[in-house]
Amino acid sequence: MALSDQVDPQEAARRSSRGAAEEPGRRRLPIGSLPQEGMSGEDAYELIATELLLDGNARLNLATFVTTWMPPHAARLMADTADKNMIDKDEYPQTAELEARCVSIISDLWNSPDGETPTGCSTTGSSEAVMLGALALKWKWREKMRAAGKPTDRPNLVTGSNVQVCWEKFCRYWDVEPRLVPVEGDTLHLTAERAVAHCDENTIGVAAVLGSTFDGSYEPVREIAAALDDLQARTGLDIPMHVDGASGGFVAPFVQPDLEWDFRVPRVKSINASGHKYGLVYPGVGWVIWRDAESLPRDLIFDVNYLGGHMPTFALNFSRPGSEVIAQYFMFASLGHDGYRQVQQQSSDVAQYLAAEIEKIGPYRLVTRGDELPVFAFTLKAGITNYTVFDVSDKLRERGWLVPAYTFPENRQDLSVLRIVVRAGMSHDMADLLLADLRDRTEFFESLEAPLPRPAETQAFSH
Repeated sequence: MALSDQVDPQEAARRSSRGAAEEPGRRRLPIGSLPQEGMSGEDAYELIATELLLDGNARLNLATFVTTWMPPHAARLMADTADKNMIDKDEYPQTAELEARCVSIISDLWNSPDGETPTGCSTTGSSEAVMLGALALKWKWREKMRAAGKPTDRPNLVTGSNVQVCWEKFCRYWDVEPRLVPVEGDTLHLTAERAVAHCDENTIGVAAVLGSTFDGSYEPVREIAAALDDLQARTGLDIPMHVDGASGGFVAPFVQPDLEWDFRVPRVKSINASGHKYGLVYPGVGWVIWRDAESLPRDLIFDVNYLGGHMPTFALNFSRPGSEVIAQYFMFASLGHDGYRQVQQQSSDVAQYLAAEIEKIGPYRLVTRGDELPVFAFTLKAGITNYTVFDVSDKLRERGWLVPAYTFPENRQDLSVLRIVVRAGMSHDMADLLLADLRDRTEFFESLEAPLPRPAETQAFSH
């Protein structure tokens, strides 16, 4: 068929659906196979939109870290640029320029050293960014071991057991031993002493998390780095750090600007963050930045001859949307530093307000207070046996609130908590509505004369 003879897809759908549109009973969405005949765009939209009503309300989703609201102009810009492919840098050079500007802005935000040329790129999210950062650590370690004439078959990576599952994926996919330091007692994330205790000459790096997904706490990056400095002074082992700033990378610079966790710490070689979390962009976009070109091995970067142009690329994906990168640049341009500070401070204030009020209700004990990330976890006090945090989560869902309940990792699986993530768009008024519903549900639970029936064992949460 000649190009001139091809039918426009929309026209094909209209032709195919003329008969079906006249018989409403035939309007059914495909389930297991592609239907012989399609339906009109209007009909497909109506049916799919109706199905999606079964989803939870994104604005009431206090489980996710991912952005659920953007300004209308941002949504419009994303729709206008949905057809741009981020990988086609020759065809969309201005989109590539906006990505480069974002890398420079984020590098500056994370205090890239003066005189250095930071290197970085956008990704589909922090999971891909983590993979790229950790791959660089492995390649650098392998170069060092080969230069010393030592074997390279047993690399390991040290991190806390509270990390997001992408770190375990990296270790499994790239054959690296995961040294997951267990949580213990009231210490629910990685500490300097325990990190160093798990290091040896085969350690490719230590990954510290700026904002644990379990409770919102920051791991002590500077203290861990100082302990690794001491280890090098004593043993000669020079172990780099990567900071997983998936959430905190866009919070700490504005809410805790004096906290030294970024490239102000010389041992930090790379940092990742999710633009689609506290970067305030719809999913999915992430960022990974290296402190200098030396920290990213050159043989990990491919020079691709694609669509008539040569371009360097370091990514696990190839084609991906450019609209999220453009949206990130829009948020930087429209908010500026002061705007980001106001948005993140508002979230922090609401989180701490909620934590303080929940503590007053009576049966709840705070695990964290929302004073690092705008995220906090709380549990039931000892002695409460008639209901669990899982029952509380289920009851809140009746009112539309999505507040997850889950257990902590190994060594603290006895600790079950509820966790609240406060994001842009969560106002004090909404916080008061949540508190009213929580108080009401708690009164119901406290009135019980016997324990509620226990469901099957609940799995640990791995958001």
